[in-house]
Amino acid sequence: MRESVQAEVMMSFLVSEELSFRIPVELRYDTCDPYAVRLTFHLPGDAPVTWAFGRELLIDGVGRPCGEGDVRVSPVDPETLGEVLIRLQVGSDQALFRSSTAPLVAFLDRTDKLVPLGQEGALADFDAHLDDALDRILAEQGAG
Repeated sequence: MRESVQAEVMMSFLVSEELSFRIPVELRYDTCDPYAVRLTFHLPGDAPVTWAFGRELLIDGVGRPCGEGDVRVSPVDPETLGEVLIRLQVGSDQALFRSSTAPLVAFLDRTDKLVPLGQEGALADFDAHLDDALDRILAEQGAG
């Protein structure tokens, strides 16, 4: 059965040291993809942009700097854990967001009640999904 957890959080989009503005960000966790969280950023004047990355990265990033590559999450001040920075990067372009830690922790707590951390494998039947995907690819190649 497919279940999900959603929340909306106001984050600051840090354009530069002098310029930032608050935007709504939708957080979503779905049992059909139990390892990932999705953040949909609603930037003014643009279509919403969704990023998916590991739930564990967001959990760990609340308390210490985490991530490599395109997504990095870290506390603003590791001593107080009051705010979190989320850095998203594509090539040389990057976006930096600041959020209060409390709503992220509340959202993550709800995801943990739905699927406890470490129990994702019970929901994720990767072998069946891989077999289905390979069957579709082979069927497409055979038809083409």
